[in-house]
This record gives sequence, structure tokens and C-alpha cells, in this order.
Amino acid sequence: MDIDARVQLYDFKTKYQFQTTPGISDYNMPLYSIQVESGNPNIAQFPVYQGFSQACYVNGIQVPFYTERNAFFNLWPNYLQYDVVGTGNGTAGPYTLPVVNFPAIPGHIDITGIIAIGANPVVDPPIVASYTGSQTPTDFIPDVSTTSVESNVYFTATGANGQNIIVADSGQFLSDNTDGDLYGLLMATGPAPFGNTRLSGGYSTMMNTINYNTGMATFTFPQAIPEGTDIIAQNLFEQQGISRAILFYNNTLKIRPPCNQQYLVELNAYLTPAALLNSGAAIPFGYMAEYIARGAARKILADTGDTEQFMFYEPLFKEQETLVWKRSQRQFTSTRTGTIFSDLQGQANYNSIGQGST
Repeated sequence: MDIDARVQLYDFKTKYQFQTTPGISDYNMPLYSIQVESGNPNIAQFPVYQGFSQACYVNGIQVPFYTERNAFFNLWPNYLQYDVVGTGNGTAGPYTLPVVNFPAIPGHIDITGIIAIGANPVVDPPIVASYTGSQTPTDFIPDVSTTSVESNVYFTATGANGQNIIVADSGQFLSDNTDGDLYGLLMATGPAPFGNTRLSGGYSTMMNTINYNTGMATFTFPQAIPEGTDIIAQNLFEQQGISRAILFYNNTLKIRPPCNQQYLVELNAYLTPAALLNSGAAIPFGYMAEYIARGAARKILADTGDTEQFMFYEPLFKEQETLVWKRSQRQFTSTRTGTIFSDLQGQANYNSIGQGST
């Protein structure tokens, strides 16, 4: 686990690629499944890659890559649509209401929330089965920290005592979507850390869900909406198409615009050497054998408090680390550093995507 943090080896430099899902704009960094060693506790989930970088392509077209939200949203702002879509009838519902514009951008659960769910194999985004209010809940709404949920659809109203009554999407989806429909689970929002709660009546294609593609939602508010009180819908909307920009933030890849069909996304990445966690697997690169062995001895000596032997082995460990790193250095330095006068700038304008006009 220390290797990729200590030295970013050329042998671990690879490509990450995935197919987009129509309508989905946020994709978490992928996680390994929980590793199981005989007689030992499970090794918890951890990222497959250490990070992403240029160059990035969508269906073979190079697109800009951002790591700062301000630069990304300056060019691709969130368009929050809102309007009065209904009025209260003195009850909590159920109400059947539309969003302002559709297809709506779905909510999202970040990688920390996915880890908290603890599913093995990893299911991202969380998919749950329909159930009624009398059945055992299958959703994860109370189990995911509010700080890990990014809601993009809201229905709001003012209660009798003046407080906000809010229903939002949870970033979780029904497993029984049909005919191209995309149903997301709605929830009552609450304070951190675990204040989000289920809506009464359970979840199905006609109860407490929103169809992102048609923009219709049927749900029950957490409390009664006074007679004649406005119910306001808010949702993020952006015309779907082939993506033209990628933001990597909070271990999440956010693409704009949301895709209208499957597209192949490719990014440079550094692989986490998970194969080394399995003691029965061969070391992927033989030249690292002594480095890994001395690193393991170093850990044991540190844990047992044998500082004398630790100090004796430390120079030998450092020597091996230098030798392992030398091979990568030779590869990295064989490429000329790009300048304004070199031919490495041929695609600097990303085919004029997102760069404005002159």
C-alpha cells in the first residue's frame, strides 16, 4: 500500500476507461472489491487508481480536464431551474408533480458514501429493489452520510409554522427500471451526519421516486403541506449530448454535458498495485522483489520496536527504492518537456472545445 504513495512508478501508469450511462453526469473513482485473506480480517475497499490526469478523450476526441471547480463551472455552470409546480391540499400527500425541465440531472453519492454502504462486490451507484411500507427496507438512505450525497432535484414548501419542508433525490436508483426509464429514490433531508430519512410508503415506480427521463415524481412529504401553499420544484438541467469537459473533484469525475448515450471516456491514471495484497500472487515486476521484501522487513521492525535493526536495514531499503525509481526516471526523462516552440502543443486548444472564440 505504500509503494504507490512513495514512488509513482512508470509501470503503474496506465489508462482508465469506462462507458458513460445516458443521463448520468457523475462517476466515482472505481473501488476494488473487498479483499479476503484466509484467517485474517477483510481488507476494506480502496481505489483502483491513485488519480487521473491528461490526456482525456470522449469517443476519441480530446477534451479539457479540470481539477478546480471554479474553472470548470465558469464554463459549464449548473443551471438550477425552479418553478411552482403545485399547491398543498392540507395533507402530506402523495403528490404527483413534475420537475421544471427534463431530462433532469440525477443526484449522486460520492466514494465515501459508497464505502459506507459496504456492499461486496461494489455497487455504484446504489441500486435497490422496490418495496412497500410494510416490507423490510432495502434502500441505504439512512446509512449514507448527508455530506456524501449531492442532490440535484428538490421539492420544497413552507410548513404551517414557517419551516422549510424539503424532499430531494438521494443518488440511489430502483433496480426494476424498464423501457429506458430512470427512477431515483427521493428522501427527506436532515442534518449531518445521518439526518436523511426515508419517505413513508416505501419505494417503487409510482411511489417516492422521480423518473429523471420524464420529469415526473410521486411522493409523500415528511409532513402536511398547508392548503394552498406553493410547492416549488428545483432541478439541475443541461441539454444532453456528447461530453466536452471533465472535472475530477472529491474522487468524482463530473462530465458536461451529460451524455445522451453511451460514450467511451479515457484518462491517464496511476494504478494501485492491489495484486501485492494477495500473498498467493506473483510480484508483477521481478525487479521490485527485493524492494518489497526489505519494505516488509522495515514494517515488521518498526512494529516490534527494534530500532537498532530498523536503522541497520533503512539504508538498504532506501538503496532498493532508488534502484526501483531509476527505471521510471529513465522513462519519464526520455520525453521532451513541452514548450510554446515544440510540437507538443498541437492539441493545446482541445479542438477549440470550451475555449471560446476570438
